[in-house]
Amino acid sequence: MASVKSSRSRAHAVTQSKGINKDTGPKLEENLNVFKSDNFDADAFVQSKCHSLNEKEIRQLCSYLLELKRASAEEMRRSVYANYTAFIRTSKEISDLEGELSSMKNLLSTQATLIHGLAEGVHIDSLSDVVPESTSDSSPTDDIREPSDLEKWLTEFPDHLDVLLAERRVDEALLSLDEGERVASEAKEKKTLGHAVLLSLQTAIAERRQKLADQLAEITCQPSTRGAELRAAISALKKLGDGPRAHSLLLNAHYQKYQFNMKNLRPSSTSYGGAYTATLSQLVFSGIAQAATDSLAIFGEEPAYTSELVMWSTKQTEAFALLVKRHALTSSAAAGGLRAAAECVQIALGHCSLLEARGLALCPVLLKLFRPSVEQALDANLKRIEESTAALAAADDWELTYPPSVTRTSSRSAGAVLGSTGAYQHKLSSSAHRFNLMVQDFFEDVGPLLSMQLGGKALEGLFQVFNTYVNTLVRALPGSMEEEASFEDSGNKIVRMAETEAQQIALLANASLLADELLPRAAMKLAPLANQKDDLQRRASDRQSRHPEQREWKKRLVNSVDRLKDSFCQQHALDLIFTEEGDSHLTAEMYINMEGNADEMEWSPSLIFQELYVKLNRMAAIAADMFVGRERFAMLLLMRLTETVILWLSQDQSFWDDIEEGPRPLGHLGLQQFYLDMKFVTCFASQGRYLSRNLLRVVNDIISKAMSAFAATGMDPYSVLPEDEWFTEIAQDAMEKLSGKPKVANGERDLNSPTASVSAQSMSSVRSHGSS
Repeated sequence: MASVKSSRSRAHAVTQSKGINKDTGPKLEENLNVFKSDNFDADAFVQSKCHSLNEKEIRQLCSYLLELKRASAEEMRRSVYANYTAFIRTSKEISDLEGELSSMKNLLSTQATLIHGLAEGVHIDSLSDVVPESTSDSSPTDDIREPSDLEKWLTEFPDHLDVLLAERRVDEALLSLDEGERVASEAKEKKTLGHAVLLSLQTAIAERRQKLADQLAEITCQPSTRGAELRAAISALKKLGDGPRAHSLLLNAHYQKYQFNMKNLRPSSTSYGGAYTATLSQLVFSGIAQAATDSLAIFGEEPAYTSELVMWSTKQTEAFALLVKRHALTSSAAAGGLRAAAECVQIALGHCSLLEARGLALCPVLLKLFRPSVEQALDANLKRIEESTAALAAADDWELTYPPSVTRTSSRSAGAVLGSTGAYQHKLSSSAHRFNLMVQDFFEDVGPLLSMQLGGKALEGLFQVFNTYVNTLVRALPGSMEEEASFEDSGNKIVRMAETEAQQIALLANASLLADELLPRAAMKLAPLANQKDDLQRRASDRQSRHPEQREWKKRLVNSVDRLKDSFCQQHALDLIFTEEGDSHLTAEMYINMEGNADEMEWSPSLIFQELYVKLNRMAAIAADMFVGRERFAMLLLMRLTETVILWLSQDQSFWDDIEEGPRPLGHLGLQQFYLDMKFVTCFASQGRYLSRNLLRVVNDIISKAMSAFAATGMDPYSVLPEDEWFTEIAQDAMEKLSGKPKVANGERDLNSPTASVSAQSMSSVRSHGSS
């Protein structure tokens, strides 16, 4: 009701804006009175209201009215389907009630006729006692009167009908009954027969009619009665005036027919579920189709009969679904056989959809009943992927290889791998290969998932399985065992540790490749296919807006990988900063305790930052081999690791407490060393193309804090710091020495680097920031 009211209000607003409804005073009920008149002329009304509209406004109005019409039709369709079962049940009850009322009326009429006949008989008997007295004087020579043709017919009629019924000459019996009804009707109208004779005739007709109806019902129940013979018997029974019984017998005859044919169908635990479903579908839905055809041919589209047909067909479909679930779906679903379950559903839907041409939309009934079994198969299949991957992760050596030989997989799975956008071009570890192969195979059977609106559930389940696999990869990082409590729901806790940096980066290669490419591309099979009538241009323009849920799903996959990336960077940052005993390599004392003459010192970056540079170079070389074609991920990984170390320095409150408020102030040598370390970080990050704006901002902030701490001693930091070229030259020399590569010509940075311009301005921005 709310949508109807909103539609009316929108229509009212539009007509006012177009100048159609100019009567603002009268109420809506009064405005509607014009439509209630028997003389209402739609064309004249439209002409009177739209004479001031131009062609464009009329087109807009027509378009809006058509939209309202479609919305109204859709709403009415939903309302009908929402209450269709109750409507059919009510119609059936009304039809049954009408039949009972008709039977009661006939019974009362028969009783009234019987009473009148008895009374008339008494009157006739009294008259017969008088007649002989009045005719006793008649001449004995009078001839006995010959019986009339009507009297002869009345005498022969019951015997003739009995002969026809005995010989099962149905058509002739129907004609004789019609003739008897005509004679009785004429006699009653013209009063040519006495009440007793008329009653006797009507009783004979009723008895023979009932006997014929019973014979016809018996014929329809015979297994040998089929085709034209069945339709003839049902049609004859309908002509006898017992349509509801005839229609019920027709449906029951078709039910008995396919039930008889099903006797030879014996499913077993070893039989093929798809073959059983196909055979059973053929029997059931062909029976329903034939019943619908016969019902339409004999009874037409009368609502009472079509409603009974829909209810009967729904009942047969439900019984069919229960058989399929019991003998085919249940075992497949419990074992995680999504493909077998999907094939059974597809076969059943294929046969059931053929009934739509006869007006029977029974596929929603099947989908509703099959959905729990398919959901069970989906959950079991996802669980199998999770457990199989976890089992391989327990023995995974975390070495990246190309996919194993496809001879170990089914031809269908092999085709899926070969067709998954170059899956053979990427390296994965053994557990990741298994995960990808099982997911590709999983998405081969998504047809029923789409028709049952289980695509979202499939994506969510697959995300949870992937998230569990990422948790396994996180636990494979050394030093992550203390986080076991965070993964209590991740199943098997046994996992082989990734000891080397190459193995640890392989963990990231597994997760990133699955999340960025392989899983989203496989999940595209869950997207509804574009309408074949759409042109290529429309499909291209809608490509980005058609599947927002899949873009969101991919974003969640990437966020899950970010957890692994954060754990990786945190672990390596901690290994870099702290010793095995828990002591820090990065303390305020390394800057505060610096003494001596600046000119006599051999300046170089602090050891921890040299180790950071060496680690990043080593990881970059490993990543270059593992992230072929995905260099951006490698760059972001190195960027995140560098940021993690510098952010730890920025947020180490004990470090800054010693620098700013410690017993010894920060001297000019310590400031110069600190400045050199930060300059070294920005230089190698810029050269490696992983200098982010966030990293540069944090570096600027901590340099400003150090310079402020030095300025608090009463000295000008700029008076003790050399020029930027001095820091740059030392940083370049250190990178050349540590990497074993010649530095860029003239000691200049790579000007083609996208971050070179940012780095070039870093120190000048720090100086201007500090002076302000």
